[in-house]
Amino acid sequence: MKGLENKNFIPNLSFDCVIFGFNGKLLKILILEYQNTGLYALPGGFVETNQSLDDAAKQGVKDRTGLDNVFLDQFYIFGEVDRADPTHMKRLLVANNDDTEENSWMLERFLTVGYYALINYEEVTPKPDHYSDSIGWYSVDELPQLMMDHNKIVEKALQVLRNNLSEKLIGMNLLPQKFTMKQLQMVFEAVLDQKLRRTTFQRKMLSLDILERHEKLFQGKAHKAPYLYSFK
Repeated sequence: MKGLENKNFIPNLSFDCVIFGFNGKLLKILILEYQNTGLYALPGGFVETNQSLDDAAKQGVKDRTGLDNVFLDQFYIFGEVDRADPTHMKRLLVANNDDTEENSWMLERFLTVGYYALINYEEVTPKPDHYSDSIGWYSVDELPQLMMDHNKIVEKALQVLRNNLSEKLIGMNLLPQKFTMKQLQMVFEAVLDQKLRRTTFQRKMLSLDILERHEKLFQGKAHKAPYLYSFK
């Protein structure tokens, strides 16, 4: 496998990352399309024997987004017996003229550790991996059929994300450093996939004592200018 020569990996272990981005209105996910196969997949990779699992996942996200220090959380281990389809991996190897015998380890059963990352959509220049001819953002409700169990991985990531939205304050990773209350509400609505009452949302956010208020954002009439906030 090109790019993986002379590296020792932990057998039968991989990671897959659900990379969430917010474009101001929609919650999107970064998806790879593998060349000459028509297969779509989450960005992922393998763990070197001298590397921690978290470091491998962080490097994988950096390789695909160019970003360091993103919010990255391990959320589930996927280990169903039938989760991996060796025919998919074989198609990738054949399509790229890679030696299937030498890389037969890639055709074995793998346990994969799921991570989700939260990033500011506008800061990313997506980069495909060796096997991909494209990488792009897809809305969560318009995902293509992904290879193996990657659609299930996305579903689980969304479930965990929604359950932990308030506790982990993940909105801070999807927004600029300073944001309006409306922008923060739009993040919550995109993740939760539901409309929220403006007054109720604002009251709840302010009661948590997690926001620092700054100057107003003057874009129109002064008396309607919203305050800017940042997380403490």
